[in-house]
Amino acid sequence: MTTEATLPTTSASPTARQLWTRTRGIALALVLLLAGAVAIAVVRSDARHGALDPRSADPHGSRAVAELLADHGVSTRVVTTLADARASTGPDTTLLVAVPDLLTERRQTELRAATAGSGGRTVLVAPGDSSVERLAPGVTVDPVRSLDSTLSPACDFPTALRAGDADTGGLRYSSSDPRADACYPSRRLATLLRVPEQATRTPGEAASGDTIVLGSPDILANNRLSEHGNASLALQLLGSRPHLVWYLPSLSDDAVAPDEERDFFDLLPSGWLWGTLQLFVAAALAALWRARRLGPLVPEALPVAIRASETTEGRARLYRKADARDRAATALRSATRTRLAPLVGVPVAQADAPEALLPALSAHLHGDGQPLHALLFGPPPGDDAALIALADHLDALEREVRRP
Repeated sequence: MTTEATLPTTSASPTARQLWTRTRGIALALVLLLAGAVAIAVVRSDARHGALDPRSADPHGSRAVAELLADHGVSTRVVTTLADARASTGPDTTLLVAVPDLLTERRQTELRAATAGSGGRTVLVAPGDSSVERLAPGVTVDPVRSLDSTLSPACDFPTALRAGDADTGGLRYSSSDPRADACYPSRRLATLLRVPEQATRTPGEAASGDTIVLGSPDILANNRLSEHGNASLALQLLGSRPHLVWYLPSLSDDAVAPDEERDFFDLLPSGWLWGTLQLFVAAALAALWRARRLGPLVPEALPVAIRASETTEGRARLYRKADARDRAATALRSATRTRLAPLVGVPVAQADAPEALLPALSAHLHGDGQPLHALLFGPPPGDDAALIALADHLDALEREVRRP
């Protein structure tokens, strides 16, 4: 007899409550991790929003400088493209480059060519090694930053002497030009460097231009402007000409170096790389410490003999604990088919094929017997009583087949 039935969902399938119980710890950890990442991103984005932007009133913005300059008759214009910055150069203009390192090497060279003979002033805010040599030839940056933030002028540059102490501590520079004014030194290297374009000028000639290399943007920030001589120094550096052009390189400008040129490891801070290396070293040492037996594995006799029935009983208990009646029934039927197939002349490889096993069994049994298809290939039992009944019927079938 053939029994057609749809296999029901058994209790071995985990319920929603079981899944929640198993995964709630991981889910809680992921939620906390995500919340922490969002909080850090929000805090950092708020802290750096509008940095060095003369239109921004944020702590790291520079709106206060722009307003003080306006009170002294200096106009401030913000540009975000290299073309506008180059077109704005002139003897009556101060060009401030907020983030010089964002420019490509070619664009840095083009900007230098535009400012070199303009007669105006160029202020470079914290240029690094990748930009200072092209934007201010003859100037080099030291890889070691200043340990002090507030420094004294210690130079003959009148602007620095009038300002007094200021927060210029950051990158440190040196120049091969003997005419350069090296101010606010930290360990004998300047954090503010003025390099003039011409040594002398003839009567009637416009004032020569110069380049100011500033090691730190702190004197331009809203939250630091009122400290020490920061305001005086910023106003004198940026207010020597009637017009100030504030160049903020943006991602829309083709002069900005694209992110694709930067490798993934370039985006990681050096601390992460060193930390990862230390973790690998620690893991290797821990592996060597735990691997005390460095030779081949030595087989050892089991201390006690374990009966095969214990394995069967242990698996049965696991099935019962998980209410996995479908898997228990499948194991019972499969084992019965494997034992019956050789008895009725069917290869063991075809024991799980109903079209090969069932006809041979029907021919071997006397009478119609039990519904063989439902017994050997039917759906899983619905409860424990049905599972026990299935085991009894399988035993009875096997005894009948083995009967001479």
